[in-house]
Amino acid sequence: MSIVTKGGDSGKTSLYSGERVFKDDLRVEAYGTLDELNAWISECRHHLPNSVYKDALREIQQNLSRCMGQLATQNGSFPDPISQNDVDNITEYVYLLEKNLHFDGFVIPGGTPVSAKLDICRTVARRAERRIITLSHKEHIAPELLSYVNRLSDFLFALARFLET
Repeated sequence: MSIVTKGGDSGKTSLYSGERVFKDDLRVEAYGTLDELNAWISECRHHLPNSVYKDALREIQQNLSRCMGQLATQNGSFPDPISQNDVDNITEYVYLLEKNLHFDGFVIPGGTPVSAKLDICRTVARRAERRIITLSHKEHIAPELLSYVNRLSDFLFALARFLET
């Protein structure tokens, strides 16, 4: 089986739920930006000094795959959507990191090579969130998915700052 299907040659792609849409559809923009974020996170994982953080980022990558699948499903029937439990878990990661941080004003990003990579991830996460918000003006997006992506950028910011200490 080849990955070349020629189905996208006309500028359309298939959603998880089977519908064909243009590749610049708001839905494709939203999950495509999460896909970009997922790739950047994979880069970060290779540079982290601690397996705990690597494991956390691996979990986040798995959740991003679920977010992408959820966004690629027009009829809302994705089998494993992001839940409030997922939001609570990433929120707890943020709280744990914050215990060791002092915030006082703006931060110049990229104090170390790995924090610079995490800051790129954070900005891509924020762009993904904007794409999802744009989509939410036209179609229903689960509030848990919105919360998760918002919290994800908080986590990436906190982890970058923590690794600079």
